[in-house]
Amino acid sequence: QALLPESGGHSVQAGGSLRLSCGVSGNINCVGWFRQVPGKEREGVGFIYIRTGSTFYADSVKGRFTISQDSAKNTLYLQMDSLKPEDTAMYYCATRSVWGACDILPTHFQNWGQGTQVNVSS
Repeated sequence: QALLPESGGHSVQAGGSLRLSCGVSGNINCVGWFRQVPGKEREGVGFIYIRTGSTFYADSVKGRFTISQDSAKNTLYLQMDSLKPEDTAMYYCATRSVWGACDILPTHFQNWGQGTQVNVSS
């Protein structure tokens, strides 16, 4: 599955919003969004089942972040609202082509984008 680079990374002040996008193609079960800061493990933000549109979010972003898809454009979005300085990280999208239940663990995803940096200042 092809995975186009994520776009939309920027610097923003706390309380602001950003939208990241990720282009995908191929037979995909789910798409996940992850983030990582230097020296820490990659953290799952959430994922979406492509066929049903069902989503799952980590507690740290629930109610603030929203994953959506535009099937016509083969594009996935991560809308990030009420951003906090602790949201500063490199953000990645990833796809899982194995069918069955998805999980927010990075090991469940096979194909990764190259990442985009998000900086939230206080």
